[in-house]
Amino acid sequence: MNARKRLVSAVIAAIMAVSVPVSVMAQDGAKKAAPWYQDGVQVLVTKGIIDKGVKQNQEISVKDFIRYAVMSLTYQHGIDPMKVASEKGWLKEGEFTSVDAPIKRGEMARMMVRALGKEQGETSLAEYVASAKALGLIQGDADGSLHEDQPVTVAQAAVVLKNYSNKMLSTMDDRGVSQISVEDFMRSPGSFGYELSPDGKYLSYAGTWENRSNVFVEKIGEKSEPIRVTSSKDRDIAGFFWKGDNILYRKDKGGDENFHVYSSTFNGNKEVDLTPYDKVSVQIVSDLSGVKDEILISMNKEDATIFDVYKLNVKTGETKLIAKNPGNIMEWVADRQGKIRLASESDGIVSTLLYRDTEEEAFKPLVTLNNGDTMNPLGFSADGKSIYAVSNNGRDKTALVKLNLKGEEEVLYQHPEVDVTGAYYDKNQDKMLAAVYVTDKAHLEFFDDKFEAMYRKLQQKLGVSESEIGLNDYNEDMTKLIVSVSNDKTYGMYYFYDSVSGELTSLGNLSPWLKPDQMADMYPISYKSRDGLTIHGYLTLPKNKKPQNLPMIINPHGGPWTRDTWGFNPEVQLLANRGYAVLQMNFRASMGYGKSFRDAGNKQWGLKIQDDITDGVKWAIQQGIADPKRVGIYGGSFGGYATLTGITKTPELYAAAVDYVGVSNMFSFLGSIPPYWETMRNLLNERVGDVEKDKEMLKQVSPVFHVDKIVTPLFVAQGANDPRVNKAESDQIVEALKKRGVQVEYMVKDDEGHGFANEENLIDFYNTMIKFLDKYLKPQSK
Repeated sequence: MNARKRLVSAVIAAIMAVSVPVSVMAQDGAKKAAPWYQDGVQVLVTKGIIDKGVKQNQEISVKDFIRYAVMSLTYQHGIDPMKVASEKGWLKEGEFTSVDAPIKRGEMARMMVRALGKEQGETSLAEYVASAKALGLIQGDADGSLHEDQPVTVAQAAVVLKNYSNKMLSTMDDRGVSQISVEDFMRSPGSFGYELSPDGKYLSYAGTWENRSNVFVEKIGEKSEPIRVTSSKDRDIAGFFWKGDNILYRKDKGGDENFHVYSSTFNGNKEVDLTPYDKVSVQIVSDLSGVKDEILISMNKEDATIFDVYKLNVKTGETKLIAKNPGNIMEWVADRQGKIRLASESDGIVSTLLYRDTEEEAFKPLVTLNNGDTMNPLGFSADGKSIYAVSNNGRDKTALVKLNLKGEEEVLYQHPEVDVTGAYYDKNQDKMLAAVYVTDKAHLEFFDDKFEAMYRKLQQKLGVSESEIGLNDYNEDMTKLIVSVSNDKTYGMYYFYDSVSGELTSLGNLSPWLKPDQMADMYPISYKSRDGLTIHGYLTLPKNKKPQNLPMIINPHGGPWTRDTWGFNPEVQLLANRGYAVLQMNFRASMGYGKSFRDAGNKQWGLKIQDDITDGVKWAIQQGIADPKRVGIYGGSFGGYATLTGITKTPELYAAAVDYVGVSNMFSFLGSIPPYWETMRNLLNERVGDVEKDKEMLKQVSPVFHVDKIVTPLFVAQGANDPRVNKAESDQIVEALKKRGVQVEYMVKDDEGHGFANEENLIDFYNTMIKFLDKYLKPQSK
């Protein structure tokens, strides 16, 4: 190379150098290699981060580089990049005087060193670029200079981000992990659901007996064998609690959701169905903690469509009518003395919170709620003159509030981005201790210093974040607590905590046979819908597999008025263990993101809700995570409906589909709801559609009328006793496909309802599903 060429190369390096391969500097004029920045820039273009025509030597601002970095290195693409970078610790307050100014190379290096978690006390930009060079993020000029104060160009940013990604990928050998059996993922969990006895001397918990969850009792501090106090062989215990020296629990028959209340004495010698009424569902209103041998329940015994309140004697089974439902009461609330003093009245659209001073008086309106407004009472204050509630009355997000008996509201806490979902309350102090809300993970807003100090001490002892701790039960003075720990890779661990001595004792593990280091990471994600909404969700990536061109399962949740959350999910972990990436999205209509986001899903089944799901698929493909030829979709309930809609509306997207207790025909679905949903008929008309007024729309979004578009292999699973989505929904889609000569796999379990609960059925279903998905999404493994 002559002197003039060497001079030109040196000048180019001084202007543009961040990472200049030796091959570029050594090339001669006869044979040109690809520009040193080409691969990095192409990645940004492919992912939609920059436009194809952008100038490579264009300087970029602080704000633009942060956007590049967040979209390249995280999956949070739907929210403010500055917020993401700050929360991840890439930025510190006061480091940039203007985010519109050009970013310096040293500033870029500082962010990337922090992103890698390799910051080691650097105090200057020169030290940060030196660290970045040592980490392999930059190479610098031919003479070794790094020019930390010079501005960054598009090309330089692209190369640094690609180097970062390559460094992260280099830690994976792309072999995945050893397969864990379906049986281990789906077997009944170990001991869980620990509760303290009223006297604080005993623990109750659910454990496995005869492949079913049953209740066990053990004395605190003793190593004697636990006593099993229930003997259910047909069905898991659905929930249980103490009443004096009795254990009360709920159970249905074969998934029919007609739950009865059973009693088991402390020694397990006698079990009694306290509500032995056919086709009746029983709900717990209050355990009447201060009343001996009696609880409050509600039953639809007299009228299948509504629930009246009864006082139930747990020793004799005797019931006494306490409050008669006039036909429009959705919820009853008792005060601390067990008196029914609140009721929620609704026609499905407009609701009224009713109040009375005594049970002898008639209810009077306290608060009227308009369409879309909700108020969920948590309970009365100690003096009975205030009501704690979670409400979005007059606001978009639900807040923790306190009402006086005139209906006047005091907001105790509200979050600007998401709904408040609950609270911790101290009965002795008559004080709210903390509010609970869920962004990407669960978080707390503390109101009590002592409670926060105890919570932080628990965090420190357990070595976990606040999002991973649950306070499952505690005595009145909060000296004895049942604590659980769970995260995306740990199903659940239980501990007994003595807050006086500080002693923490391990109680149980939901799945000791599943090792956290073999489980997959679940990442919070976000993306923009085609009409500009931010869609949040979760991406689970198979362990030790590069997140590139993977087979992917789209897993829309049920409801749709619920949401997916961060945490351990056995079926997601099973899929990830088999090498699948799993994408779960909280599409419009999902709960937790405010009233307007929920209502954006009204009458959008199969329309904009489905578009949100489709946009998620396309996002995962554009980011290079999903192989576009190996995308499957699987969901239950509404998720099953979304699965069927996906393969009729966008069949080209999916190579396999699994519909689990999903709706196929909107008319038959809305015509066969459980009788106790009739009080919500107007709400269903508003949110789903009216079978008369919205006839054309409902036909348009019913998959059964569009089976001619189905080309995707389909597996359908259904419980014969499903009261919510009748078996007829699955029968219709299967029969319609068979009439067209299309084969479809169909599994029906006669002892199940809306989803499978019995261990043997879960194992059969997931074994069949995995084989089905592998057949169509991993053809090379046949």
